[in-house]
Amino acid sequence: MSTYTPISSVTLSSAQSSVTFSGIPQTYTDLIVVLNGYLADSNGSVPRFRFNLDSATNYSQTMLTGTGTTAKSSRGTNTTLGWIGSNDIGWSTTAAERSINVLQVMDYSNLTTNKTTMIRTNQTLGTYPGTELSVNLWRSTAAVTSITIYAGGATTELFAASSTFSLYGIDSKLSAQAKAYGGDTITTDGTYWYHTFYSSSTLTPTQSLSNVDFLVVGGGGGGYVQGGGAGGYRTSAGTSGGGAGAESKLSLTANAAYTITIGAGGTQGNAGNPGNGSDSSISGSGITTITSTGGGGVSSGGANGNNGGSGAGAFNSGTAGTGSPDQGFGGGSATTSNAGGGGGGAGSTGQSVGGSAGGNGGNGVASSITGSSITRAGGGAGYGTSSSGTAGTGGGGTAGSASPTSDGGINLGGGGGGNNAGNGGRGGSGVVVIRYTV
Repeated sequence: MSTYTPISSVTLSSAQSSVTFSGIPQTYTDLIVVLNGYLADSNGSVPRFRFNLDSATNYSQTMLTGTGTTAKSSRGTNTTLGWIGSNDIGWSTTAAERSINVLQVMDYSNLTTNKTTMIRTNQTLGTYPGTELSVNLWRSTAAVTSITIYAGGATTELFAASSTFSLYGIDSKLSAQAKAYGGDTITTDGTYWYHTFYSSSTLTPTQSLSNVDFLVVGGGGGGYVQGGGAGGYRTSAGTSGGGAGAESKLSLTANAAYTITIGAGGTQGNAGNPGNGSDSSISGSGITTITSTGGGGVSSGGANGNNGGSGAGAFNSGTAGTGSPDQGFGGGSATTSNAGGGGGGAGSTGQSVGGSAGGNGGNGVASSITGSSITRAGGGAGYGTSSSGTAGTGGGGTAGSASPTSDGGINLGGGGGGNNAGNGGRGGSGVVVIRYTV
């Protein structure tokens, strides 16, 4: 299974003449560049490219074009840029006539042969409709380490804002293929494969897998005056929430579809009733369902914090929410109406308060299950009339007088921050990560 692995992506916020992908890793077999956009000027121009900023006459092209009424071919030799299509399928200056181009750079990292690029163009609307297939040759044995895409042959031609440029890597060597389908990103560092889910989907192994690691974080709870609780945190790769150790690894069955559910964050404070976060989970054949409970919001009336993966803080002598066993900690108490307690985090309890200063959110837990250390599931900060608390590390929402205050971190399971008007932040959505050896 050859997998498109995201390397880099650019969405233009303003018109510009070129986009460059530099420092391209040399660990893939092929590169894929996807262009989706239109031009700010020079209607009918054709984007072009250079490898490694090489401006010598080292490029040649052969193009096959179909406009719906005419088929033709064309060629170019000894040019200073590679061509992404021909003038017969030029790009439009109209947003509704966006052009889609896909460039495949084959065997880009080898040091012995010239480089070949195959380009597919699809323009179905507007002034320049048609499809095109072109092949470019770059006469160089150097590895491709950067790709620059130009709006045209002159620097005055511009890509329009909102045009997107995405770079992917493909490893077509069978021995280095992922052993499962599914996930918003699929990456490898040569030791492990990582499937990261930011939205609900399925994971389907292509072979039986043992010693599979997981991280499951629930959605964070919404804040009120007090901070919302973080989503529950369970993992087999390091410390789990609530001070628990690592859980047992998974064994997955070939061709079985495992359901991955990503919990949404709880709603923001509204009439004293911000919502709990939703649960995240992994379920399927041969495993006990792993559920990380959504973080606690606040009960009706606003004083009591709800229980959850981690519990919400209290306000005005209410009761703080408790955390779920082996998932997270409880929220902090508050004995006055001048401040709210901090929401609980996966790594520590939310701070309790007794005066006018808001409580700190409980900290989250750091994990390197994706290859680099990321802290998740921090509790939201409580608001105080003299000063607000500090958000818990790992996506906890900040507190303050803005309406609403900040939300918990998206795909971090952070609790929402508190607010003086009881209009605190939303909880952050959860995440699921699956890891297994190459």
